[in-house]
Amino acid sequence: MPGAIPSHRDPSDILNQIVISPSDTDYLDQLIPSIREYSRGNKTSQLLQSLSRFASDRELAIEKACNSNHQEFVASVNQLLRVREGTVSLTSEILDLNQSIQASTERLAEQKKALVESRSHRQNIDETSRALQDCLEVLRLANHVNDLLAKKNHYAALRALDELQNVHLRDVTQYKIAEMIQRSVPATQKAIAEAVMADLNTWLYRIREMSQYLGEIALYHTDLRKTRLKERAELNSYFRQFRLNSAIELVSDEHEEFDLLQNDDLQVDFTPLFECLHIHQSLGQMDKFRVEYAMTRRRQKELILPPSISVVEEDGASLHMLLEEIAGFAIVERSTMKKIPNLRSPVEVDELWDSMCQGAVALISKALHTVDNAENILKIKNLVVLFMQAMDTWGFPVSVFDNFLINLFEKYAELLKRRFSDDFQEIVSTDDYMPMPIQNIEEYDKVLNVSWYNPEKSREQQTFPCVLPFSQMYPLCCIDIRNFLNQFYFFSNDDFQHPSMIDETLREVHIPSSTISYIYLRFRTNTSITHTHTHTQKVPRLAPLG
Repeated sequence: MPGAIPSHRDPSDILNQIVISPSDTDYLDQLIPSIREYSRGNKTSQLLQSLSRFASDRELAIEKACNSNHQEFVASVNQLLRVREGTVSLTSEILDLNQSIQASTERLAEQKKALVESRSHRQNIDETSRALQDCLEVLRLANHVNDLLAKKNHYAALRALDELQNVHLRDVTQYKIAEMIQRSVPATQKAIAEAVMADLNTWLYRIREMSQYLGEIALYHTDLRKTRLKERAELNSYFRQFRLNSAIELVSDEHEEFDLLQNDDLQVDFTPLFECLHIHQSLGQMDKFRVEYAMTRRRQKELILPPSISVVEEDGASLHMLLEEIAGFAIVERSTMKKIPNLRSPVEVDELWDSMCQGAVALISKALHTVDNAENILKIKNLVVLFMQAMDTWGFPVSVFDNFLINLFEKYAELLKRRFSDDFQEIVSTDDYMPMPIQNIEEYDKVLNVSWYNPEKSREQQTFPCVLPFSQMYPLCCIDIRNFLNQFYFFSNDDFQHPSMIDETLREVHIPSSTISYIYLRFRTNTSITHTHTHTQKVPRLAPLG
């Protein structure tokens, strides 16, 4: 800040110093002290005069300056006027533009508001559209489940229902439709389970119908295996020591392996069972399914065993059908157990098998009293043995039927002994008790071949015609005894596991005393009539029986 103006200075100098002050503050700082100083010394008039002169001088200087630059000043003024006009025009335009901008801003604000509202509406529409799409997808899947169910594609229907419940319904849980469909899921699952069980029951019915044919094929191919084993034994004696189903026989017959369940004549498709199993596993109802399946198979087993059968038919159709149905049923059970171990346990299958065996043996035993022919018994035995061998191939125990064969043999032996006794009595009753005449060597050889006669003369020394020292009864009885023994041993082959029983039974065979008495009386009567021949008749020398 400038210092105070010293006294007694010339007013002109003071005014010059004030005028050249660099700022308003300095200007006031210079002016106020000067006014104060001149006011104290009553020199105000002097200061005013100095100020008047200073102003006049400045006016003259300005006027002089203006006169010397008048044209430039006028041009500047005109230019300023034009600038002012332009400024006014520009201001007007700016005002108009401002009004336009304000109007545009208002419209923009309205449009922005409308846009915001539009975006909100669009968002609502998009959300609604997505919700509708999700709901439509849920409805589509629900209809798809019903379509698959109608087409009996049960497993695909269950998978689609699971996808619907665990994936798509979660996206629409806030809507009423989700609650409605969720409530319908258990009913749909039940419908799928019932439908697949209906198909399974149809499959089980078809299996029940084809069981007899399956058993027939099993027995037929077992018989073929027996034939092939016999042919191999004829070609190579080494194979004679091996039975059917032995390791050697199975290995030797590998090239003839035959699939009972899948062949040109029969195809057993387990797909319905697999599908039903998978669906019940998915529904967590495996235990229930296992129980229902076991009950159904038990009921079907009961249908296999009729109230009674006939074993006196010429073709044995009734017994054939019974054993074939049992075989087919058991083979299906064993195959099911192998394919689905957790469905059928070995204990369940063995119980069913044992029950069928006991029932079959009871039916056959009950029907045996009607059989009065040993050949029929032999046919029954051969069929039962073929059945046993077929089932042994599948790993089923056959001890029940093996024990039954003992009873069957006893019946067979009883019929043979009865027939032998009848035949023997018929031979005795029709014999003339006269020496047997032989006309030539051929007749002689036939008698020697069928009897146990050891002649005193050799074959070459014998002359014809001749008379043998026995009647026709002797060679006929020899033939009957040979047939009797052969028929006994027909029962004993590689299939019968109790050959010692035959020997024991044969040891017990004897000619009844009544028959011996009858022969003796017949002999006495005939010899009395033909006493002339008896004097010349020699007692025949016979070889021991055996």
